[in-house]
Amino acid sequence: MRKTVLTMVLLTIVTSCKNSKSETPQDQDLLIKNNQVTVPETHPVFKKIKTQVVTEQEHSDGVISAGTIQAIPNHYAEIASPFSGRITKSFIQLGQNISAGSPLFEILSSDYFSVQKDYTDALNDVQLAEKNYRRQQDLVKHGVGIQKELDEAETDFKNKKTSLSNASSALKIYNSKGGGIGSPLLVRAPINGEIISNKIVNGQYLKGDADPVMIIAELSKVWISGDVKEKDIRFVNKGDQVSVKVSAYPDRNITGKVYHINEIVDEDTRSIKVLIECNNPDRKLKPGMYATVNFSTTPEKTVMIPVTALMQQDNSQYVWVKTGKSQYTKRAVTTGETDQKTVRIISGLKSGETIMTEGGIYMLDAK
Repeated sequence: MRKTVLTMVLLTIVTSCKNSKSETPQDQDLLIKNNQVTVPETHPVFKKIKTQVVTEQEHSDGVISAGTIQAIPNHYAEIASPFSGRITKSFIQLGQNISAGSPLFEILSSDYFSVQKDYTDALNDVQLAEKNYRRQQDLVKHGVGIQKELDEAETDFKNKKTSLSNASSALKIYNSKGGGIGSPLLVRAPINGEIISNKIVNGQYLKGDADPVMIIAELSKVWISGDVKEKDIRFVNKGDQVSVKVSAYPDRNITGKVYHINEIVDEDTRSIKVLIECNNPDRKLKPGMYATVNFSTTPEKTVMIPVTALMQQDNSQYVWVKTGKSQYTKRAVTTGETDQKTVRIISGLKSGETIMTEGGIYMLDAK
């Protein structure tokens, strides 16, 4: 009898405990309703949530472009032989710095001899024509000459001077003053710079249409040619300061300025060619190197949030905005530029609101 009563008491206690547990409110659950979620302080997720007050920050929309370093055209010269002929002497060596007008090499050429002969003949003709003109003037002055012959002598003299001027111009093209017939042509440097390529061999025969035998470049300044997308060209202006990085010197900070913006859009790439001028005093920047150009735009105040606060659902993005002590509301946002840590918010948030920066992943079931 006593044993039966004890058994009934134990059953009553167990049943009472079960009923007690089932009647306790489930205050451990996340309460989700209409894009709102309430996170009780007793819920494990509560301690994993971090928040931050939204503020406006100075932000610049950087435009990044890949580019190639190149020599400035009027600081660069490819030297080829103006005539077919044989090189008799070289005056330079690779890496040498030279001035405009410095001798580079001599070449013997029959074609150049013809130019020399034309000049010499024209010079002799002018001298004879001038002598005849002066004689006719003297005859007319003393009353024994004929005016018609004087006029003809004057015309001939003028024509001969024109021919001499043309022959002289032909020599000037080659920086030559003539010299005696049969003398070699002395090829001179057209610009200041450094010999960066030299293929001259004494005694070699060059054809008039041969490739350049040397290259002179003045590389204290260089251009970087980059392509800016059509949609970003509004951020780029002539004279803007830009920062440049080259893979050869990753720790080096290089600055330049926008020198020229092309007027034509490349229809295939929808981009516009932009030239940036950079100082290169130590000649570290070599033509042909690849570069990354960062065009900085005018800073403006805008909302920036941590990337950890931004959530993705299908094709839309949203954040959790704190609307109560433990309550958060899902809010769609429109985003702009992003980096590894922050993202720009174009619309959907304003300064002063509080958002969830960590813990949003636990709210993915919110509807």
